[in-house]
Amino acid sequence: MNIETLLKEFTFKAIRSSGAGGQHVNKTASKVEVTFSVLNSKSLSEREKKLISEKLKNRITSEGNIILQSGKTRSQHKNKAIVIKRLIDLLEQSLVKSKPRRKTKPSKGSIEKRLTSKRNQALKKANRKNPKID
Repeated sequence: MNIETLLKEFTFKAIRSSGAGGQHVNKTASKVEVTFSVLNSKSLSEREKKLISEKLKNRITSEGNIILQSGKTRSQHKNKAIVIKRLIDLLEQSLVKSKPRRKTKPSKGSIEKRLTSKRNQALKKANRKNPKID
């Protein structure tokens, strides 16, 4: 994954930010939205495209785009830098292969501890009941 060529494939759009801010928020487009097409990317290999598509399937639109927004600051330039960093981090994390989980058995001590706590809890509840009078 070459970051320099990735940056050229990003599409940016400035939109009006929501929330508090008085008149400033009504007249400036400080929120930045970045769109990246995973399927049409020339900087990603087929293997990388497949990995990203699998790991980020909930974030990818039906057209194969990843869309991120940032409106944290009042500066469009700072928001652009934030959203670029977030998207690159997201792509890098999706390319890291996760280790398979190995099944483990609980130790004998932990099993015994769990059962004794269950027994003590049951006794505590049983002692709260009214005594039986025959």
